[in-house]
Amino acid sequence: MVRALTIIAAVLLAMPARAQTCPGNPDALGTARVLSVSAATTPRVGRKQFPGTLPLAAKEVVLTFDDGPWPGTTPKVLDALKHECVRATFFLLGRNALAAPALARRELAEGHTVGYHTFAHPLLSKMSLAAADAEVDRGIAAVDRAAYGDTTEAKEHPARPHTPFFRFPGFAASPALLEHMQARGLVVFGADLWASDWNPMTPEQELGLILRRLDAVGRGIILFHDTKSETTRMLPAFLRAIKARGYHVVHIVPGG
Repeated sequence: MVRALTIIAAVLLAMPARAQTCPGNPDALGTARVLSVSAATTPRVGRKQFPGTLPLAAKEVVLTFDDGPWPGTTPKVLDALKHECVRATFFLLGRNALAAPALARRELAEGHTVGYHTFAHPLLSKMSLAAADAEVDRGIAAVDRAAYGDTTEAKEHPARPHTPFFRFPGFAASPALLEHMQARGLVVFGADLWASDWNPMTPEQELGLILRRLDAVGRGIILFHDTKSETTRMLPAFLRAIKARGYHVVHIVPGG
């Protein structure tokens, strides 16, 4: 009997989040599986920028959000994800994380992955390598201070992030910068598709656009911005729509 109960417990722990009970929402989309990503094997991903992407099956998506945290919008994004028991990845700006540390900590507390997006969103390819390095280090130190309570500044060079995931602002990379990021052990994230939520549109227009793009490619890393009110208002409908279309959410975490 003890052995049987042990086996049952192990099976339940291994079950994907979407098959488990989601508090208050028995029809939740959920998180289908967790995928470990390491710079040693996957230094850069996203077919919009690079030849390869994450090893996703058909109808698997990774949800990512840039530029936050932002007090007016990020809480609503987190609420929508929590309602569906979905885990995502947030690429934070250092200055925004320092201004809203409680939101950075909430992202971690609710099981999301926190990555880095520089301190102030400059185009790194327009800077010297030394200046770009300093901007990246400053962003890492600021996010880690806000999210994890690190009290040390980025005196060490290069700064050692808690999560080695990075996305270039505006995807403005260069071959030298990409090589440098790989040497630092940082996985560089591009995207496979995006909602173009930097353009003016209604939530309904954004929903239609991203669903058409997703259905056209069938899988991939999706880029949103949790600083955009249209995305905030569109997200609950998007999560319901991809569940109805048979898509599954994959949560990425550091490997190695």
